[in-house]
Amino acid sequence: MLSSVPPIYFLIVSAVIFAIGAVGVLIRRNAIVIFMCIEMMLSAVNLTLITASHHLNSLDGVVMVFFVMTVAAAEAAVGLAIFVLLFRGRGTIKVDEINLLKW
Repeated sequence: MLSSVPPIYFLIVSAVIFAIGAVGVLIRRNAIVIFMCIEMMLSAVNLTLITASHHLNSLDGVVMVFFVMTVAAAEAAVGLAIFVLLFRGRGTIKVDEINLLKW
């Protein structure tokens, strides 16, 4: 089924997802939404790696995706814990209202 779809379509979808994630990181203020946009960008990179791996008949891309997903899971756990602590301490998670260098 996948061999009938040209790889360029997957790469276009990946580029669109990555662009949406990048725009979300740049224009959003809520830290959780920014975090989700970063996860979208990681998913776009994973789609690109899988597409290249399938096109080149290699498993290197699949192995890299495994490591990217492992790092993303660890990032999600640590990031959400940091957001909970920030919300408890500051009462907000908007990035323009959080200044950790002031006392």
